Amino acid sequence: MITTAAVLAGLLLTPAPGPASAVSPTIAYVRSGDVHVSDGHADKRITTGGGYARPRFAPDGKQLAVIRNGQLWTLKADGTAPRRVTTRPAAGPSWSPDGKWLAFSSLSCTGGPGVYRVAASGASAKPEVLFPRDCRGEELPGETAPEPVTGALADHLRVDDAVAWSPDGKQIAFRGGECDAVYDACLSIGTVATGAERMVAAYGGGGLQNRGFATIPAWRPDGTRLAWTAYQEGETAAQNEPVHVVELDLKTGKKRTVGVPMDRELTYLDANRALVTAQSKTGSCVTLVDLRTGARTPLRPGSQATAH
Repeated sequence: MITTAAVLAGLLLTPAPGPASAVSPTIAYVRSGDVHVSDGHADKRITTGGGYARPRFAPDGKQLAVIRNGQLWTLKADGTAPRRVTTRPAAGPSWSPDGKWLAFSSLSCTGGPGVYRVAASGASAKPEVLFPRDCRGEELPGETAPEPVTGALADHLRVDDAVAWSPDGKQIAFRGGECDAVYDACLSIGTVATGAERMVAAYGGGGLQNRGFATIPAWRPDGTRLAWTAYQEGETAAQNEPVHVVELDLKTGKKRTVGVPMDRELTYLDANRALVTAQSKTGSCVTLVDLRTGARTPLRPGSQATAH
């Protein structure tokens, strides 16, 4: 009988075909509000007390950024040396590829979600506005914690403000942006240097007769594709789409659905493999998906996986 541990060990020790597979990952994920780390042989809970979300490995794998009770913290990959990076309410952190900065979402000067960056190593570092561009140079809004979200899974995902820094460090994908002025919900890619934005998904308003969201973006390691968690209520029942994962080819503009309904929170391992949070009979499950064949392997009970 093949055990979950054996599957994970195989994932971590057996590289997939292609140049992106030279390094195999260690996985961090959330279960019951705490962060767990698995190396394929052992699974260790590295935090206690709950309240943790969206762990993200630093590029060197030595640290994790994590949201703890609505604020941004870092800690070593073994769970030691926790450090609060900023007192500002934060969501969904992402490391710059050089490991010097952390991007996160927080209230912007427009009253909607904005993207900030803060030095990853500096004590009491002051966050800097990146998006919307018009908020650069403005006084930072007050540090007001967002209202708790209740309701179904889709209600929680709809307002998830996780951001994703591109592998080349030039762009950040995030929920909202200038498109918020036209659409009810949208997802944007912003250029860090100039503040220019490109919308990649939209729902409601602007002539669109639907309702939905696009959140929790993730870049493929080669930077050619962007994936996100989506949901749609169409004009007719036939146009309804439950929670699912969309992948956009940034060169061709073509989109496809990855995985199966209720998959969410994709994170790429390489060009051919990804982790998603899948829904099982017993709850959420971190699941390995072959992006070429669609083959699926459940790994651990939990969600919000990241890998290094």
